[in-house]
Amino acid sequence: MLELSIKKPENLRKVAHALSSKVRLQIIDYLNKGNMNIHQLAESLDIPVSTTASHIKVLEESGLILTELRPGSRGAMKVCTRNFDDIHIQLNSKKSYTADYKVFELDMPIGQYVDFEVAPTCGMANHDGFLIPEDEPVHFYSPDRSKAQLIWTRKGYFEYKFPLVIPPDSTVKSVQLSMEICSEAPNHDHNWPSDITVWINGVDIGTWTSPGDYGDRPGKLNPEYWAESTSTQYGSLKTWKIASEKSMIDDFHLSDVTVDDLGILDQNFMSFKIGIKDEAIHKGGINLFGREFGDHPQDIKLKIEFL
Repeated sequence: MLELSIKKPENLRKVAHALSSKVRLQIIDYLNKGNMNIHQLAESLDIPVSTTASHIKVLEESGLILTELRPGSRGAMKVCTRNFDDIHIQLNSKKSYTADYKVFELDMPIGQYVDFEVAPTCGMANHDGFLIPEDEPVHFYSPDRSKAQLIWTRKGYFEYKFPLVIPPDSTVKSVQLSMEICSEAPNHDHNWPSDITVWINGVDIGTWTSPGDYGDRPGKLNPEYWAESTSTQYGSLKTWKIASEKSMIDDFHLSDVTVDDLGILDQNFMSFKIGIKDEAIHKGGINLFGREFGDHPQDIKLKIEFL
């Protein structure tokens, strides 16, 4: 649900403007049936692609839809997704019903995995250099893994356990995990898809297909020795969110798994696993970035909202 308030008139104005057009309402209605790219929408609406793109920009700026560039037969295409099922507009100064929710947050360094399965190409590094010999999976048991700022593998997974300090009689509203990731190709390859799946407490949350392994420029946080190499340089910051009705990635619908399916309060820790399924179509591996590598200064971030 999109929450709007008279106390934030600019957001309210953008949404009202976006909904004031018959064409934009038609676009939202088409997106009720599933994701569509701009060319598909233009054809359905029988209007020029340039006009459709202008309407998409208004809807995107209002937050009513989300767009993502995905590989197409002739370069990248912009795919559109409806972002909200409902809109709630608060016109008085009454406190929002969400204000009573509490938040538990914890950052997990990428080297603090408790279980793993890796295969060449694989390795780990930090600002000082390579932490273990490349392409030798046994070294992933090394205590030096706690210092890792970049880890990678061609297949397999990494599993973490987050301690939870939440009252056992709480009601969990949502679970959110964010991290910088990309595919894993030899050196790098921007056209190297990889089906990356997330599990929480053993429950399959859903799979995101990473378009590639990025190395066309140095990562903003990378040390000089790495920036001068032909290796992976940066990833995409992705956020998985499991709420009361569905699971999302960057607010795009991912699956029908809900927060109640996870049994968050059944134990005093939460298991988080990320990796490539054996039956995945695109087995393109995974790179995980820590707070000192890539573009984003963060580790794996957990956020739980609860009452």
